[in-house]
Amino acid sequence: MAGIKPTAPQSQSIATPDDLVVMGYISGAFGIRGWINVVADTEYADSLFDYKTWWIGRDGAFKPYTLVEGNVQPKKLAAQLEGINDRDIAAALKGALVAVPRSLMPAAEDDEYYWADLIGLAVVNTQGESLGVVDRLFETGANDVLVARDDKVERLLPFVAQVVLKVDLAAKLITVDWGLDY
Repeated sequence: MAGIKPTAPQSQSIATPDDLVVMGYISGAFGIRGWINVVADTEYADSLFDYKTWWIGRDGAFKPYTLVEGNVQPKKLAAQLEGINDRDIAAALKGALVAVPRSLMPAAEDDEYYWADLIGLAVVNTQGESLGVVDRLFETGANDVLVARDDKVERLLPFVAQVVLKVDLAAKLITVDWGLDY
């Protein structure tokens, strides 16, 4: 990301928040004035516009950028970030991740969870057998799917009330009605 001006002056160092949550990625440039296309990985794509500072980065190295303007396009967002006013600079950001601090996200409603909060939780069934650790989640249209992985097996579990019986964020544990051999 050389040549891209961060929102803070170079002489001022801004610590990267330790609770960044990836909310999407930059899929390319939009137009000729430095706008970017963003594919948001959020329930409502335009909710990314609720955050005035986006942390853009790759390989764990993020820099803050101020959101100047944005709009919803079919299947993507278009956004203008402060300091990015050239198509070539915007195009160079293709593939970079867009993140925001978890601490700025609103509290989840009862029985709702941010996917970022579920990643890394242990998954056990009602018999006390370990099904692994939550590696990721994805949408199918019908329901979300929780991917539990141990060193040998990847299990796909529908994230529905009949299967996911209890989520205990404090204990970092998800209890499910699911067999080892399903």
